[in-house]
Order: sequence, then structure tokens, then C-alpha cells
Amino acid sequence: MRVGVLVSGSGSILSALIQSGIDICVVVSDRPCLGLDVARSNAIATELVERKSYGGDFDRNDYTSRVVEKLLNYKVELVAMAGFMTILGEPIFDAFPNKVLNTHPALLPSFKGAHAVEASLAAGVKLSGCTVHIATPQVDAGPILAQEAVPVFENDTPASLHERIKEVERRLYPKCILEISQGGHVL
Repeated sequence: MRVGVLVSGSGSILSALIQSGIDICVVVSDRPCLGLDVARSNAIATELVERKSYGGDFDRNDYTSRVVEKLLNYKVELVAMAGFMTILGEPIFDAFPNKVLNTHPALLPSFKGAHAVEASLAAGVKLSGCTVHIATPQVDAGPILAQEAVPVFENDTPASLHERIKEVERRLYPKCILEISQGGHVL
């Protein structure tokens, strides 16, 4: 199964996907980032579909259509968001129904959104974790494929907790994608 990966940051999740042997045919980013360098250093095609606006004039569906076009050019069959920080619109879900995956640094359905780690700490939970789910137009609301808990320690900071969650994420996400690509996980 041909996998396209969407990144916005350092590429640590992307590196884990590459090391697991997933057939990644393209990495697409919404901004110049280290993730693109990770892809290039592993001889994976890259596409920058730069997001120019973060204000009210941002046309989510137009931007999403440009991302979808790049993915379709590479004959992508499964899309893996790996720290991609732009919320995408309907065109990606139309082009890849039930084939867009995401990983989230909390145990969904709790603590949805971009600040899940901080929200977990603010709520005083004793367990946080990682969730792999099918992405839907509603943020962090799609069907859950896998979860793993991570303990929250008294002296945790957002950075320390997030790093422990990322350790789980780097193992759990590739495992799910490999199962799906080998037909073992039905979407």
C-alpha cells in the first residue's frame, strides 16, 4: 500500500515510519520544516504545499485540494498525518474515505485539539497516552484504531510528558500502519 505522509515539524514520527519499513512514496508539508529534510535524506519525494495564511482569509478547502492533488499525483492509497498542524477540509476525506490516519497525544475522546498535553496536565489526570485514529472532518473524533496509556508524573512538564507520549507514538503508529497496509487491520 502506497503511503503519503503529512508533516509540519521535526520529522520524528516520520523517521519511525521510515525505520519500520513502510512504503512511503511522498512526504507533503504545509511549511518548510525538518521533516522534509528527513524525507529527502531517505530518498523519499517531497512536496511543499505552503500555507500562506493563518487568518480569516484562509481557504481551507482550496488548500486541502492542493494537498490532495499532490497525494494523487503519487498514487497514494493511505494518508498518515505525522504532526501535521493544518486542519484539512472535506476534499481529503472525499478523495481518501476512511484512509486518512492521525496520531494524537492523548487518550481520545478526552483532550482533543492542538494542546492536548497541556490540557491533560491542567486537568490533573494520572494517565495520558497516545491514540491512533481515522481522521474525519471533525477534529480528533474519528474511529479509534489503537491506544496506549502513559503515566503522568507529579513533576511532569508539557515537554517531559509529550516526549514520553512520542516514544509510544513512534512505536504504535507504525505498527497500525503496517497492519493496515498488509491487510490485517480493516478500515
